[in-house]
Amino acid sequence: MSIALEERDRADSLDQAAETFTEVRSRLFGIAYRVLADPAEAEDIVQETWLRWQGSDRATIVNPPAFLALITTRLSINTARSARVRSVTSLGSLLPELVDPGNDPAVGAERGEALERALLVLLERLTPAQRAAYVLREAFVYPYERIAEIIQVSPVNVRQLVSRARRHLGSARREPIDVDDYRRFLAVFLDAAQRGHMTALENLLAEDVVGSPADDRVSGRAA
Repeated sequence: MSIALEERDRADSLDQAAETFTEVRSRLFGIAYRVLADPAEAEDIVQETWLRWQGSDRATIVNPPAFLALITTRLSINTARSARVRSVTSLGSLLPELVDPGNDPAVGAERGEALERALLVLLERLTPAQRAAYVLREAFVYPYERIAEIIQVSPVNVRQLVSRARRHLGSARREPIDVDDYRRFLAVFLDAAQRGHMTALENLLAEDVVGSPADDRVSGRAA
């Protein structure tokens, strides 16, 4: 086959790929938007799906619409998980803006929403001991020794709890959340962050740990 013929075949193949993609593009955007609830992020996912479609072996794909929908779904879920983990791992960095948003109320509102999402992830993915150690260390920079006193474990175990908490935040683990428990946790956390009322937060975290299995407190293993 001549070089010119090969180039024409590639162009025809790419044109066909673009036509197939265009036919389902609105559906792909809908999938991404339902997962991410953000039109800009959804559009980014659609563009990434197109790049994956271009680079795939399209001749072996029996059902292109289903294939494209699967790619879009996986990319959207991965992006959503990554965003939630980033919101948690930046927990400490959210506090200064939350406490003092300056002259722009929108900044404070945005930080508040991100903080609410972060705290929800903490409840979903961490055991009580991991959560207590992680919040006090990462958000409020407590010394390991002080955290150990609050939750009644050794400083070595506190370090293990924080380390395991970081790993679990990147997992798919999700525990059912009691809405009232979440609201209480959020209110006490915000009171500590905005007004410095740490005693109530320490007591709440300690109470949760006391009610958790002993192996959670000692080793940081999931309950």
